[in-house]
Parts: sequence; C-alpha cells; structure tokens
Amino acid sequence: AGYRTGQFGKWHLGDNYPYRPQDRGFQEAVYFPSSHIPSAPDFWNNDYFDDTYRHNGRLEKYTGYCTDVFFSEALRWLGERREADEPFFAYIASNAPHGPLFAPDQDREPYRDLPRNVASFYAMIANIDENVGRLEAFLADAGLKDNTILIFMTDNGGTAGVPLFNAGMRGRKIDLYDGGHRVPCFVRWPAGGLRPPGAIDELTHCQDLLPTLIELCGLERPAGAVFDGVSLAGLLRGREERLPDRMLVVQFSRMNAPQPKKGDAAVLWQKWRLVKGEELYDLRSDPAQQRNIAAEHPEIVQRMREHYAAWWSRVEPTLNDFSPIHVGSDAENPTLLSPCEWQDVFLDQAAQVRRGERKNGVWNILVERAGQYEISLRRWPVEADTPISAAVPEYRATDGTYPAGLALPITKARLRIGGQDFSRAVADDDKAATWQVTLPAGRTTLQTWFFDAQGEALCGAYYVSVRRQ
Repeated sequence: AGYRTGQFGKWHLGDNYPYRPQDRGFQEAVYFPSSHIPSAPDFWNNDYFDDTYRHNGRLEKYTGYCTDVFFSEALRWLGERREADEPFFAYIASNAPHGPLFAPDQDREPYRDLPRNVASFYAMIANIDENVGRLEAFLADAGLKDNTILIFMTDNGGTAGVPLFNAGMRGRKIDLYDGGHRVPCFVRWPAGGLRPPGAIDELTHCQDLLPTLIELCGLERPAGAVFDGVSLAGLLRGREERLPDRMLVVQFSRMNAPQPKKGDAAVLWQKWRLVKGEELYDLRSDPAQQRNIAAEHPEIVQRMREHYAAWWSRVEPTLNDFSPIHVGSDAENPTLLSPCEWQDVFLDQAAQVRRGERKNGVWNILVERAGQYEISLRRWPVEADTPISAAVPEYRATDGTYPAGLALPITKARLRIGGQDFSRAVADDDKAATWQVTLPAGRTTLQTWFFDAQGEALCGAYYVSVRRQ
C-alpha cells in the first residue's frame, strides 16, 4: 500500500531465511533472534548493554541499553521517513521486561527498597515508559502525532512483578487463566475520528489488529485473505457498541509439552472462561477465577466445548507440518542452525548451552539447490572461539554475571542428513567438526550427536553452519 516498514527489537518468528523480518516485508530491521537476550542463537554474551544485533541480516555493534537502542533506531528511521514525506509502519518490540533482569542503575534507583529482581523488573518498565515518552515527543515535534495511529500493548501475562501486583487476576505468563494471557491494548489517533477516550469492554485478541489497521487506513483488503480476527474500527470510531458474538481459544502450542494436547486450552466467550474443558468461571462476578461454576451451567460448558472441538478439528491436521529452514539460498549463505529450532525440544537459552544440557533434536530443512555443502558442528558459537570439549569462563556482564560454561568430554561427532551418515573423532583443540557433503534439492532433516570416549551420546551440536559452496 506504499508504506515504508521498520521493525526494531524482538523477532521471535524465525531466525533463518525465509522467516526473518527482512524476508517478511520489513525494509528496515534492527533485531535480535528468538525469545530473549541472550537466547541460544543471539550473539554470544549479549547482556542488554552495548550489544551486537542484526541489522537487515548483518551483525552490527550498538552502544547503549537495549530498549534505548531499539527506540533510538526507530526514531532515526522515523525521522528519515518524515524528511522523505513517506507513510510508515513501525513495529517496536522491546525484549524488556524479561529475564535476565538487567537494567540501568538510574532506572532501578526509585525501587531500591524492593528485592533486587523486582526492582530491576520495575526499572525495565520505567525505562520503557521513558522511551515511549521520547517517541511521543518526536511525533509531536515532527508534526506527526495527530495523524499517526499509536498502539501500545504487551505480549503475555505477568512475570516477575506478579507477587506484588497482578491486577487481581489468577495465573501468570502462559497460564490458561486470564492472568496468563490478558494484556493491555491502547489505541490513539487524534485526527482519526475515534470515539472519546475510554475503556471498551469487548472480547478482542491480537489477531484483530491487522483487519483493524486495514480498515482504519483505508487499504485494499488482499484478495482471498482470510483473517482469524475482525476489524475493531467500528468500535474505535463509536459506530458500534458491540462486536458480533464470538468465542476465542487460547492454547500455548508446544510450550509445555512436545505435542499440543487436545483440551489443554481456555475458551473465552463474553464473560465466561472455560479452562481445560472442566472449569467454568464468570469474570464479571469472579474476576480472580476462584469459583468453578461448571456444575451450575452445564449448557454453557457444552456450548463452549463444542466450539473448542470444532476449532481443534481445524488446527489438528496441520500440527506437525513444520516450516523448514531453507539452506543454500542466496538470501542466506551460510545458514546458522541453533537448538531453539529443534523439533519439539526446548533449548532456546544461552544458559542452557552453558550448562551443556543433554538434549538433542532434529532440524527440518529445505535444500534450495543441489550441490556441495560444507557442514560444521559446534558446541559453542563461532564468536565464543572455544574448542568443542572445553569450558568457557564466567562472564561478568554489565549488570550481572553469566556463569561459566561447563566442559563436556566430547571425543566424537556424528552428522546425519537425509540418508547420509558421517562420523569423526574430535580432538581436544577442535572448535568444529566439518564435512563436505553432496546434497540433493528438497526437504529433509538434519541431526547431530556428540559422544564421549565410552560412546555415550552427550547432546546434539548446539550450533551447525550449512554453507553452499
């Protein structure tokens, strides 16, 4: 539609081609991969301060605290759009507040009487507040405030601050109770003809934002597009008081188990919440979800169960259709595989790599071009510059410490890709185990192993580089 597009901060939608922000429509992207800093694929020893991030796919060093950097880069880019008189869409996704709880000292100072973790958590929120203020000042000074749609929201329920304040809700991050998934969403557009400021008490979810923005901006709806959400434009403009009646489902995919389990979900309908198909709550009379009234309303329970069954029947057939990482593409060569992309295995934290967690998994890949490939297996990332079987020292971060990384008694490496299987010894000073492999084009799987001298499998290679030659 002619908008310039920028993304700044967290990108937890795929670390490799074709799932990176620059592959998915963003013309400018300053970001870190996976779930947090420092995730397993993140630049080694990133610690929120003076870190190395990806800029349109290239590693670049930045100065300052992470949230400050992401807002500064967004404001730089917005200023360029203002000078060029170009419409823009900016997506600023802060990693804070998230563990590890690192924050600037000056932001922690007002909370010094609280436990350090809580003080740090609140400091991260205060820092976001300051940066939203910077954004506000920029929009006002640039004459953009009145005709810019500003949306502020968060991504899940409470975490470190829950013991002190959880708005009276039950549950926390990834719980099926409202405290695990209910979030704020503020929308402002001074020149957009919106209703007077106030709360809209309707059941909405983040999938409503895309159709809402399409309607508010007067864009052409893509032919054949089917959305999981509905436009909220009528509500926001005061033309409607209610949305069409609907039920929503919250299910946390593979977060808690290798396979999504039928029924491990919450169904949301008006004031009702059905949790795991058994517990029914009325949020208007019981916002803390303390009284299960399923026995008193069997007809409500049945109706919500039927909705969930229909929803499950639509999603269940494709639960194991994994999106493959592409290798051999001109868009990304070499491709770095990390353990956070292992199928149905949770290992996405640099802390887990340091501990040497004895886990292994399969990568789903698509070889774009047949040919000769160099495949290298590592325990530690390239920038750590450490032998496979060695330890790494404790790292004193700006606001904390990363523990030493444990040595593993690795003496042998194995690679299996498609129908090919390779093994070789690992010497004490080897930083990688490398093979030259001829690969046909098409989908396949890749798996690796590290063994000790007795032949016991210790773990998979946490990092694998695949380079088309």
